[in-house]
Amino acid sequence: MQETMGLLERCRELFGTTDLYGVLGISRQANSAELRRSYYKVSLQVHPDRAPDDAQATERFQVLGKLYAVLSDKEQREVYDEQGIVDEENDSLDQNRNWEEYWRLLFPKITVQDIIDFEKNYKGSEEERQDLMKLYRQHEGDMDVITATALCCTQEDEPRIVSLIQAAIDKGEVPTYSAFAQESEQKKKTRKKRAEKEKQEAEEMQREMGLDAEDSLAMMLKQRQKSREQGFNSFLADLEAKYSKPTKSKDGKKGKNLRDLRDRL
Repeated sequence: MQETMGLLERCRELFGTTDLYGVLGISRQANSAELRRSYYKVSLQVHPDRAPDDAQATERFQVLGKLYAVLSDKEQREVYDEQGIVDEENDSLDQNRNWEEYWRLLFPKITVQDIIDFEKNYKGSEEERQDLMKLYRQHEGDMDVITATALCCTQEDEPRIVSLIQAAIDKGEVPTYSAFAQESEQKKKTRKKRAEKEKQEAEEMQREMGLDAEDSLAMMLKQRQKSREQGFNSFLADLEAKYSKPTKSKDGKKGKNLRDLRDRL
C-alpha cells in the first residue's frame, strides 16, 4: 500500500498534513533560499544518521527529499500552488533515486575555516542582532538558553549581547521579561563558571594533544557540544543551510569537515 501512496498522502501519514509548505514550516511566498534552508533544518531532524531512535526516519527523510524536489522546481511548484496536486510521474520523484546522495549534493560539508570566516562577518552584524531578538522573545529573556543557542556566542560576548537586548527594550522593539530584567547574580555567576570550565577543558585538551589553531577550534566546539548539544547542532545547521557552497573540498587540513572532526574527537 505504501509503495503506491502518493507524495501528499505520505506527507499526511508521516507529518500530519498534505500541505508541503506546512511540512517545512514556511509560507507559500517563501523564496528559494528560505525553502532550501527550511528543507535542510527539517531533514536534519529526521536524517537517519542523526535520528537513530526514529523508526520512520528513513521514510521521512525520503519524503522530504521528494517534497523539496517538487517545490524547488519552478514548473512543479506552480502546478502544486495552482491545483494542489503533484506529478507523481515526474523524473525527479523516481522511487529509486538516492535521496541521501541528493541531500549531500545540495549541502556540501562545512569546514572549520568556513566557521571562522562566518564568525568574523556575523558578530556585530544586523543579522546577529535580529537573531538575538528572536531568541530573546522565543525564550522570554532566559539568558541561559539565549547564550547556549546563539550563534558564535562565548562568555566574552555576553556583556555585548545584554547591551543589544537592553537597547532593544529601551526602544520598545521587544518586551521586558522578568527573567532578563530580574536575573539573579547567582545565576549569572553559575553561567560564567560553566563557560569558564568549558574553555578550560578545551585548552587542557589542546595542550595535551598538541593541537594547532584549527583543530583547537574543533576541540572547543566539541566541548561545547557536550554540554549544549542543541545549541551546537543548531549552529551547524544554520551554517550548513545558509552558507555551504557546492564546491569541491580542498586537500589538507582546511578541507576537513567539522562533522568528521566532531565525530573523530
